Amino acid sequence: MKKLLTTLCALALSATALVAGDFPDISIAELNKAIAEKKVVVIDVNGTDSYKSGHVPTAVDFAAVKGDLAAALPKDKDALVVAYCGSPACHAYTAAANAAAKLGYTNVKHLSAGISGWLEAKQPTEK
Repeated sequence: MKKLLTTLCALALSATALVAGDFPDISIAELNKAIAEKKVVVIDVNGTDSYKSGHVPTAVDFAAVKGDLAAALPKDKDALVVAYCGSPACHAYTAAANAAAKLGYTNVKHLSAGISGWLEAKQPTEK
């Protein structure tokens, strides 16, 4: 019984951390691989103007989909969802990451490099 309670407490703390905005980072290389394998939904939270000027390939514009984010995400709640914003100092990504976590997605990550790091790494963008 003690093991069960310990496990349940650990799970509850993990879920709370996710909802609170504590999301693991994903590297540019890992994200590129997931995009190539079509195993990720990428969410850009930099705003529609920035999105239109260039975003990570396959990314969706959070400003355009946040009213019905569930429709932009896969049915599989274990699917990889990655949110990003402008740079490592930016925390705007948490709006999309928290929204996905609240919808029940369990594999939500953060591209902390943001679009600035993506561009510095000379990665392609889509317009």
